[in-house]
Amino acid sequence: MADAPQSICILGGGFGGLYTALRLSQLPWGATPPTITLVDHRDRFLFSPLLYELVTGELQTWEIAPPYEDLLAATQVQFRQADVTAIDLDQRQVSLSQGRPLTYDRLVLALGGDTPMDMAPGVAEYALPFRALQDAYQLKERLRLLEASSADKIRVAVVGGGYSGVELACKLAERLGDRGRVRLVERTDTILRTSPEYNRKVAQKVLSDLGVWIDFETSVDQVTADSISLTFREQTDILPVDLVLWTVGTRVNAVMANLPVNHSERQQIVVQPTLEVVDRPGVYALGDGADCRDAEGQQVPGTAQAALQQADYVGWNIWASLSDRPQLPFHYRHLGEMLTLGTHQATLTGLGVQLDGDLAHIARRLAYLYRMPTFSHQVRVGLNWMTKPLRDLLSA
Repeated sequence: MADAPQSICILGGGFGGLYTALRLSQLPWGATPPTITLVDHRDRFLFSPLLYELVTGELQTWEIAPPYEDLLAATQVQFRQADVTAIDLDQRQVSLSQGRPLTYDRLVLALGGDTPMDMAPGVAEYALPFRALQDAYQLKERLRLLEASSADKIRVAVVGGGYSGVELACKLAERLGDRGRVRLVERTDTILRTSPEYNRKVAQKVLSDLGVWIDFETSVDQVTADSISLTFREQTDILPVDLVLWTVGTRVNAVMANLPVNHSERQQIVVQPTLEVVDRPGVYALGDGADCRDAEGQQVPGTAQAALQQADYVGWNIWASLSDRPQLPFHYRHLGEMLTLGTHQATLTGLGVQLDGDLAHIARRLAYLYRMPTFSHQVRVGLNWMTKPLRDLLSA
């Protein structure tokens, strides 16, 4: 390694970015450790698979969204809260919405994406996405107002029958109970299209038991303040609705999509198996915004599970590139799939195991507890989960 400190800049503090930063902080850098800077527009990391539990009150904000400053306190990683406004790959410089620009020797692109809200008229104005912490807060407030109203029924449409849509529909139907009229709108002929058959069947049954109506092969034409226009086989119906949740699609962050590098049809940045951007040595991309085929040639999905695994390799490969060691090609391992389907309901398939109900709910919680970013946060959350039943009993 060179005598002068190297500079590593990580853009995006989601699963890919934060866990890369944590991995880098654990590696043996010797006498001259690099300067590692993590940039995100938020002040908190979000453990997004548990965002649904925030809406139902099962978990608290601090459990699923700890501040970056707390998570990085025991490391040499510096945190900058700002939006990334531009990246100059030739000059190796990153411009931010506030503060001085950052120069780098190694760059990690992990800015992720957002939910496209321009797929039908009225969606941006009247529907709610469900991806960020603020989305959950906004949904909770809307639900509070609806539940406090004199309306006999609360009519909710969840658009998108993928993982987020199904999990959200189950949570809302359970929370609203007999007062709720929850509708799941899916443009294909099945929910959870990429999910194992076992998980699809369990989810379908839970949705039915909760009274969720599913509109298959249905598209959304328009959303207004109090209605949703749906088309099924060339027949259009305009239905009254109190709340529309939009969970369809992911759009790559605009800064990443506009970089002068190779992109896929979905505007993801094409990377080598080492997760280094094609024709851009020293620049790495992972997570939602990366089009990655691993060492075996399999397409890597844009999931939190994949980003966590990629982060280990990106951290190692940056260290290897700065210490004259060979970089390792990424090997993706699908560890299974878990969905929450209510307060004490879940389904789990993976590694030869199929579970649903309470056992799957417990297994899912334990798996996510293990995956939380730092040991100290794991301990705090784990102790809180263990003592909650006793606290609830004493307060009853």
